[in-house]
Amino acid sequence: MSTNALFAPFALKSLQLKNRIVMAPMTRSFSPNGVPGADVAAYYRRRAKGQVGLILSEGTVVERPASSNDPNIPHFYGEAALAGWQHVIDEVHAAGGQMGPQLWHMGVMAEHRSGWKPSENFEGPSGLLKPGHPAGKAMSENDITDTIAAFARAAADTKRLGFDCMELHGAHGYLIDQFFWAGLNQRTDAYGGDDLPQRSRLAVELVREVRRAVGEDFAISLRLSQWKQQDYAARLARTPQEMEAWLQPLAEAGVDIFHCSQRRFWEPEFESEGSDLNFAGWVKKLTGKTTITVGSVGLSGEFLAGFAGEASEPQGIEELLRRLDRNEFDLVAVGRQLIVDPDWVEKIQQGRLDEMVGFSREALRKLV
Repeated sequence: MSTNALFAPFALKSLQLKNRIVMAPMTRSFSPNGVPGADVAAYYRRRAKGQVGLILSEGTVVERPASSNDPNIPHFYGEAALAGWQHVIDEVHAAGGQMGPQLWHMGVMAEHRSGWKPSENFEGPSGLLKPGHPAGKAMSENDITDTIAAFARAAADTKRLGFDCMELHGAHGYLIDQFFWAGLNQRTDAYGGDDLPQRSRLAVELVREVRRAVGEDFAISLRLSQWKQQDYAARLARTPQEMEAWLQPLAEAGVDIFHCSQRRFWEPEFESEGSDLNFAGWVKKLTGKTTITVGSVGLSGEFLAGFAGEASEPQGIEELLRRLDRNEFDLVAVGRQLIVDPDWVEKIQQGRLDEMVGFSREALRKLV
């Protein structure tokens, strides 16, 4: 199939992309004490040089005492970390790329395997790591207010440093997603409730404050998922009607792009509807907003199994192209292939399919 749709330019507010390929945010843990160094900047520059249309950074945490469970996760606050990110975006721009940081708060997490702990207890809507398993504290309304302010400060710094857009991490069972999920949000105040739109209040308020911080012309992406790292079978919206009720307030609050995380992008979101539309396809249909699809693009096996040690081999992208040609979604995020091969985009464009490489867990041990 023709790759023309994949290499068509795309423009939205602050973004002017050369193609539809996005580097997915992928945690690398190469930022000691939260500070991204020259090696991190070089890592992202190589992807820009390799013609990735838009780079989204690994998750980088906002200024809360327990926003991270890993001392090597980058921060998006503090003089040293922000200077590191300044170097990153300068290098990406020098190579002709565009980039946005993914702003993150992990919420209630398990302790890191190293035994490192943050200075305060992990925090979330109800202090739960998994349904019925407390592992942190329930956030007060003051905690929530301070967290929203921390995201807004980080968003303002994103624009100040010269990034081209930004993304909020609202997926995979982390803080924002913990508020969405009834299994972890047992609150009885205004930030909880029996239905998903009620539990979305934190996210809606957060998006509004971020929009105020960056202005109307700066592109804001929100990453979402139905599944959680705590429960792969979890579902937030079980029907298109529930999904629309969840996402329309977020779109109205200021989200420009919904980054729709699936473990396998080709799986239909609502089989009972008699449609093969995937998550990103339904979100675009229901909200009219730009969507990014992601989930095992170009590789056999899904990414959680890959990070757990399962090797993956290169696969064709014919199904991806078919869906893109029919405008099911607008952008395509690629993860593991871009960890192992900064030239993946050029190989696809030039038809150098025999040069594709597979993914193994060993690739996570260094920045290529």
